[in-house]
Amino acid sequence: MPSPLRYELVKSDATTRARLGRVTTPHGSFDTPAFMPVGTVGSVKGIQPAQVRDTGAQMILANTYHLMLRPGSELVAKMGGLQKWTRWQGPMLTDSGGYQVFSLGHINKISDDGVTFKSHIDGSTIHLTPAMSMRVQNELGADIIMAFDDCPPAHDEAVKDPARLVKACDRTARWLEACIDAHQRKNDQALFGIVQGGTDPAMRTRCVEQTCRHDLPGYAIGGVAVGEPPEVIETIVEHTAPRLPGDRPRYLMGVGYERDILAAVRAGVDMFDCVLPTRNGRNAYAFTSTGPIRLRNAKYALDPAVLDERCDCPACGGGFSRSYLRHLFMAGEMLGPVLVSLHNLRHFQRYLLDIRAAIAHNDWSLVARNWPVVADRF
Repeated sequence: MPSPLRYELVKSDATTRARLGRVTTPHGSFDTPAFMPVGTVGSVKGIQPAQVRDTGAQMILANTYHLMLRPGSELVAKMGGLQKWTRWQGPMLTDSGGYQVFSLGHINKISDDGVTFKSHIDGSTIHLTPAMSMRVQNELGADIIMAFDDCPPAHDEAVKDPARLVKACDRTARWLEACIDAHQRKNDQALFGIVQGGTDPAMRTRCVEQTCRHDLPGYAIGGVAVGEPPEVIETIVEHTAPRLPGDRPRYLMGVGYERDILAAVRAGVDMFDCVLPTRNGRNAYAFTSTGPIRLRNAKYALDPAVLDERCDCPACGGGFSRSYLRHLFMAGEMLGPVLVSLHNLRHFQRYLLDIRAAIAHNDWSLVARNWPVVADRF
């Protein structure tokens, strides 16, 4: 059966493992390395799909767990699938619900066949299994879907309970097999496997071998950015990414800070997602090429500058000052979160554009020059 996804390696960097590529899906193509904005419940909060596209985003992510609970994947299927329902004209990815197993650990119970938890919406008990995750994602209809996995505890807890780490890796491997068996739309939805393993290189290698024994359209690195410092994230990714097949896209899940993205790209990663641009934007935190701006700080009350003079987003290109943006937040005006979210989304797309240009021209000085926020990485 032909793959529903095609990865084209356009160029490899001469000095690092970074690579320039293009991924083609049933709903269009996207360039890699790529950053995907997160539309948790089928919406990038406060931003219209056309506006998201105008920031340069070519692909977005939606959350299986939340859409399963509300409005339900059956409803989305009846409305024609995520792209038609949300009016997003392009590729989409859905996660598996596995991360919520980790993040909502206080309300769930994990067993070898799945996770039992209480809905945060109505308190009902739900048992999420690999087969159910596949059914839900098949009904949602995204171009790329993720295998259901068991994300192990963060580093400190894993050190205290190494048996839990082994169990999570082996469970993830078994659940991947169950997902492959249950996946009903292999012709138009690409299933990615997820590599776990915590911060232990040997466990990462073991999980790579368990995952890559299956011929899948793509592979992901999970279980990072769950509390580890940047140096640890970098070590994990540098160990894991080169061990994944070179002819398939490699996806680092949930990583969003500029320095982490750069390190991962140089290790050979192709895809990223994170809630940081919009979550932080709604909280008056703007990313800029020289570092973050916390607009609630009083020093910005009389600041006439735009957020970033290099940026062409609606906030900066429109000439909105830091002073005015701060006022919007202090006054509780919804325009503030919208403008800063748009700025942050454009910030990351501009950043990835420069990274792709650096790979294309074998010239990392472009990133070092335009992005002082990561200059210490060179």
